[in-house]
Amino acid sequence: MNASTREVSAASEQRAARPRRPLPGLLRSVLAVALKDLRAELRTKEALNASLAFSVVILVLFSFAFEPTAEEMRALAGGLLWLVFAFAGTLILNRSFTRELPNECLDALIASPLSATALYLGKAAANWVLLMVVNLAGLAVFGVFYNAPWTRQFGMLFGVVALGTWAMTVVGTLFSALTVNLRLRELMLPLLVYPVLIPALLAAVELSKPLALGEPLSSDMIVWLRLLGAFDVIFTALALALVESVFVS
Repeated sequence: MNASTREVSAASEQRAARPRRPLPGLLRSVLAVALKDLRAELRTKEALNASLAFSVVILVLFSFAFEPTAEEMRALAGGLLWLVFAFAGTLILNRSFTRELPNECLDALIASPLSATALYLGKAAANWVLLMVVNLAGLAVFGVFYNAPWTRQFGMLFGVVALGTWAMTVVGTLFSALTVNLRLRELMLPLLVYPVLIPALLAAVELSKPLALGEPLSSDMIVWLRLLGAFDVIFTALALALVESVFVS
């Protein structure tokens, strides 16, 4: 073994022996809550199966009910997709805090040393992952039954879907916590969430119209992208500022 090999081996041993830095406390708490929720949902699959079934049934029914031309498809694609995404999303968002009600698990989480911010962000992260699974599955069904070549612009379309899904998640998770103790929470959550989401849904629909048909975004579409990004930033900041009072109440 020559000198350079010994030096490389010694450096590798030093790196292996060096203790790994623990994740920051907030990030560790967020990941713990998110993984707990994902494991709980994957164990039962109640909300996930209901959302997937709803998305597939609506898209298939529309494909048999209408035979749109190319121009009609251009006008309908974005609206149809986000109509399905928005209604299917509430099935998952409703379960976010409802699953914690048995055995007073929600009270235990709020009383734990876990901060309200970490609890909210963990719930939101888990909801975002589940919603993205449903939305991407809906996109696949849309491409098959409507013969839409959206894979040509997959990268940009994925970004738009991710931003729009986060808008739904950040608002829906907050209102899900606000309505968890209401008797009619399944009815109240959509009534509260959809009016707030109007700017984000408008931007997502406009951006998805060309992308769902495999066409690139034109320069005049940038304003909608900025609106969607600004909505995400503003409402994420508002949710983090209000989440403490929501959980306390």
